[in-house]
Amino acid sequence: MQTLHRDHGGNLDAAVARFGGRRDAWLDLSTGINPTPYPVPEIPAASWRDLPDKGANAALIDAARQFWEVPAHMGVLAVPGASAAIAQMPRLAPAGSVSILGPTYNEHAASFTAAGWQISDAAAQASVHVHPNNPDGRLADPATMSGELRIIDESFCDVMPEQSLILLGDTPGTLILKSFGKFWGLAGVRLGFVIGDQALLNRLADMLGPWAVTGPALHIGRIALQDMRWAQETRLRLQADSDRMDQMMTQAGASLVGGTTLFRLYDVKDAQDWQTRLAQHHIWSRIFPYNPRWIRLGLPPGHGWAHLEAALA
Repeated sequence: MQTLHRDHGGNLDAAVARFGGRRDAWLDLSTGINPTPYPVPEIPAASWRDLPDKGANAALIDAARQFWEVPAHMGVLAVPGASAAIAQMPRLAPAGSVSILGPTYNEHAASFTAAGWQISDAAAQASVHVHPNNPDGRLADPATMSGELRIIDESFCDVMPEQSLILLGDTPGTLILKSFGKFWGLAGVRLGFVIGDQALLNRLADMLGPWAVTGPALHIGRIALQDMRWAQETRLRLQADSDRMDQMMTQAGASLVGGTTLFRLYDVKDAQDWQTRLAQHHIWSRIFPYNPRWIRLGLPPGHGWAHLEAALA
């Protein structure tokens, strides 16, 4: 069976092995994860000791419904990271052809291919829409959403909640994917959500098995989703930081292509050369095999701005 290459950011160990230095001295800008994460609350001992209980899961689902304003008739399922759902969702329908407009996050095509689907750029039995898109930030057009299975990946949409297509989840066959790790900056918690067609969510839950989400993840997720003030302040900070990044990069000779306030995509003469030069300053970035001029940067934490400025000088 055909498999597709999975190309990701976050491969910092390979960069350290090639360019040297201490890992903790590197600035990893190769992902789109919030560099100022939600402050992890104290976790009760029972969350570590006991199997995750239904009450904690229900409380997390209630918090998710309120945060994303999910109508009562739509289903919400907590999953152990968005990637776990992406790996299983192609099995929710008989294999056929799936429309995935590229370039985009490559895990969707890899998962559908592994499940026996054919990737298409035309109308098909299923369609995947990354909204906003990774890496260029383009927004999906609901008019292009065709097929019996429609997946809308909103992993980066929490920076722009006014653009959410969550209400499309009341259409049978539609699932909206949400990532917790990106906006809240806690990728290691391994938490995500799938919203929409309850019948499909029931099948997806069976695929993932019991106790899919850990007790600590249930606890952290519930508290973070209820903290609306933190979310609002974070959106403002991310906007200011992404504007600062654009100014620094354009002054260094790059041109903005797009992105979100969690990651920025730039056009440069030679992306490989830019990545190498930044890596020599122990800053890791993301480049793409399908476009030799694109380089993507996540945002640095507070102490990382001077590091990046010195590398771009």
